[in-house]
Amino acid sequence: MARDFYEVLGVARTATEKEIRSAYRKLARKFHPDVNPGDKSAEAKFKEINQAYEVLSDPEKRKKYDRWGDQWELADQLEAAGARPGATPFGGGRDPFSRGNGMGADPFADFGSIFETLFRRERGGPRGASGSRRGQDVETPVEITLEEAFHGTTRVLNLQSPEACRTCGGSGEIAGAICHACEGMGVVTRPRRLEVRIPAGVKTGSRVRVAGEGRPGIGGGPAGDLYLLVTVLPHARFERRGDDLYAEVDVPVVDAVLGGEVTVQTIDGRVALRIPELTQNGRQFRLSGKGMPVLGQAGRRGDLYVKARVVLPDRLTPEERRHWEALRQLRSASARV
Repeated sequence: MARDFYEVLGVARTATEKEIRSAYRKLARKFHPDVNPGDKSAEAKFKEINQAYEVLSDPEKRKKYDRWGDQWELADQLEAAGARPGATPFGGGRDPFSRGNGMGADPFADFGSIFETLFRRERGGPRGASGSRRGQDVETPVEITLEEAFHGTTRVLNLQSPEACRTCGGSGEIAGAICHACEGMGVVTRPRRLEVRIPAGVKTGSRVRVAGEGRPGIGGGPAGDLYLLVTVLPHARFERRGDDLYAEVDVPVVDAVLGGEVTVQTIDGRVALRIPELTQNGRQFRLSGKGMPVLGQAGRRGDLYVKARVVLPDRLTPEERRHWEALRQLRSASARV
């Protein structure tokens, strides 16, 4: 059984959205792969944290998880089949040995009947004229760099994909007997490689849809969809806010005082930035159209905001010192007038 998502994030089951978000950010910073290069245990922990946050940060998913535990993704089928959380071995924050108001009942007593309803009777039961049901959608997390989010990229996924059993055609039976290839479930799992295109402009929280690549339908119903849940990794130079980028640029003190020109590194090249005279430290400049692509709007980009960081010399030649001393005397004389 997977670890309880609340335990993974270290929060109570009554935690607010703010508390869950705060716990996630703290743990994500601690176990992020960039902070723990080469540490496989930290990488596994980071993925576990993201999985827990993905569910608990979504009110609808959290509601299903609270009710059905590890089987929250099957919530719709379980409820349609008339299953009760207290009568299944799935947990979901309830006593797995309770049934209704009774105590000490066998937690697996209804296991067979529930899954028979889900995987067999559902195909011929009261599901409308066709007796079919659409497969569930599936989400999988994926991490990309800021440059990949800017240009767009691809990911090759190694999936363990459930699909209708080819031996019995998804019925779970052959000539009235249980199909041994799928053990009567009508579904088997096969390894599969899938290349997915991630468009330019995605941001953390974006969901890239791959139609028909989710779980297979039941009774001939269409397959669900696969969604890539994107996380854009932090960048050493740029901070992203929506479609805009923020950065700093070093400005020599002479150029800050007299005016000049500096080179700014953007995410896709270098540009010249004119510095007006008497530019104060921290002054912000806007470079229009030099930010991130706007998702789904070809040719449109956010802006790049550059903050001036005035750089003082770390040493002076004797001649430079004489000029600075002369400047100080000149400034002092001007102040007395």
